[in-house]
Amino acid sequence: MIDEKEFIKQLLHPKTQNKAFEVLLSEYQKPLYHHIRNIVLNHDDADDVLQNTFVKVFQYLKNFKGESKLFSWMYRIATNEALTFLTQKAKLSGITSEELQSKTINNLQADSYFDGDEIQLKLQKAIATLPEKQQLVFKMKYFEDLKYDDISEILGTSVGALKASYHHAVKKVETFITSN
Repeated sequence: MIDEKEFIKQLLHPKTQNKAFEVLLSEYQKPLYHHIRNIVLNHDDADDVLQNTFVKVFQYLKNFKGESKLFSWMYRIATNEALTFLTQKAKLSGITSEELQSKTINNLQADSYFDGDEIQLKLQKAIATLPEKQQLVFKMKYFEDLKYDDISEILGTSVGALKASYHHAVKKVETFITSN
C-alpha cells in the first residue's frame, strides 16, 4: 500500500474515493473479519459486524486525525462494533453477555464455518471465563499475533498493562484447561 497520508487523501477525494475504498476493503476485509469473528464467534454475526464496521469507517474517515495508524483506528471501530453488537444481542435475547457467550460457544460445533476440534472448544470455554478486557487482549495476541504496540493503540491501554493482562489471561486459561 502507498504512503498512509496519501492513501487517506485518496479515500477522502471524490474522484479517487471509490478506487481507494476498494483497495481498503481488499487490504483489511480478511484481517478485520477474523478479528471480529474472534470476538463474536459466529460467522453470520461477524459478517454483519464487518459490514457495519466498513460503513462506520467510510462514514467517519473525514474525522480521522492520523494520531494512530489507519489499521489501529479501523480495528478500534471493529472492536467497538463487535462489543456493542454482543451487548445488544444479549439484551434482545433477555440474557446476560456471559450467558450469550456460553450459548454461542455451545453452538460452535454446529457452525459449518468453525473448523476447530474439542481442544479448540475447550480453549473457547476457557477464554469465556476471562474478564472482557483480558479476553480481547488474549484473542488479539494469541489468535491474531498482534504486537503489543498495536493492541495498545486499538484498546487505548498502556503496553505494560496489556502485557500484565495477557500474562494473567494465559495463567487463567492454563488453569481452566488443566482442571477441566
